[in-house]
Amino acid sequence: MSTIRELEVALGERRYPIRIGRGLLGDGAALAALVPGRHALVVTDANVAPHYLQPVMSALAGKQLGTLVLPPGEQEKTLARFGEVMAALAALGASRDATVVALGGGVVGDLAGFAAACWMRGVRFVQLPTTLLAMVDSSVGGKTAVDLPQGKNLVGAFHQPSAVIADTATLDTLPPRELRAGLAEVVKYGALGDAGFFAWLEQHAEALLAREPAVLAEAIARCCAHKAGIVARDETERGERMLLNLGHTFGHAIETEQGYGGLLHGEAVAVGMVLAARLSAQLGRAPAADAERLAALLTRLGLPTRIPPGLDPAALLARMRLDKKAVSGTLRLILWRGLGQAEIANDIPDTALLPVLRP
Repeated sequence: MSTIRELEVALGERRYPIRIGRGLLGDGAALAALVPGRHALVVTDANVAPHYLQPVMSALAGKQLGTLVLPPGEQEKTLARFGEVMAALAALGASRDATVVALGGGVVGDLAGFAAACWMRGVRFVQLPTTLLAMVDSSVGGKTAVDLPQGKNLVGAFHQPSAVIADTATLDTLPPRELRAGLAEVVKYGALGDAGFFAWLEQHAEALLAREPAVLAEAIARCCAHKAGIVARDETERGERMLLNLGHTFGHAIETEQGYGGLLHGEAVAVGMVLAARLSAQLGRAPAADAERLAALLTRLGLPTRIPPGLDPAALLARMRLDKKAVSGTLRLILWRGLGQAEIANDIPDTALLPVLRP
């Protein structure tokens, strides 16, 4: 087993570990220790299960176990699938000492975590992220949710995991497109608050795409440390945590308008970050050169930077108004003053937004 990096999310007296390293899913004793009660439900998807379900099940062999293997994809993060997780918990006879284990990417983590938040008003859950996007972002911080046709993550709860175990060996089997989508969220951390990390990413772009283990581990650890600090200061997104949504209001609108069957989440966030940066430049808030530097890095990483053709700007704007960060129908966007300087903006008129939303 390679060097293990250990971080912690500290929320007052509540704390939980983030462990990052190769081979962690093979440490059966450590996995079993995360499930102290009698019952465990492992939720995963059909892409992940053939690779990683068996070692997790073997580690938990002494428990009363249930499994639920869902179809993959954002389009499956629905209330109907949430109902299936609840039904699986009921079939297991899961008591209040049960643990829900989320083995997969962001969709599985969000869905399983929301089920854990709701079963008997809240039971333990453990995040075992298997995608880069989940490792650096969605598995940390306790946001859980499902999507509606009207918008992403509109039904959910804050429910912190008991632990996040990121086995970087799982990235070996991650499809290239999914790896690139995860790198968008990695770039986000540099763009919103750490210009030095952004420069490091520029220097290591090719190594990240080549999946060099040490470089990936460093990127994951730096992103998790950044997010853990922000979550500790603003758990329920009343202020600073909103900055983590750089690119997301635009990106979620694109995903929803495409029916969750077009761009992947990370790809949509990449486009959204560029739109936010270019809007900031047009408003005179930030240098245009920084927006182009961001677009250039994303392009090097194989990510899109423009709205897909065929999407109507007015329809996208309507989707954005239903975003969770909107207040009394007024859009609240995350823009920036330049690289590493994200900020909350409440005063952006439609006349400025609509031109940016044209494909």
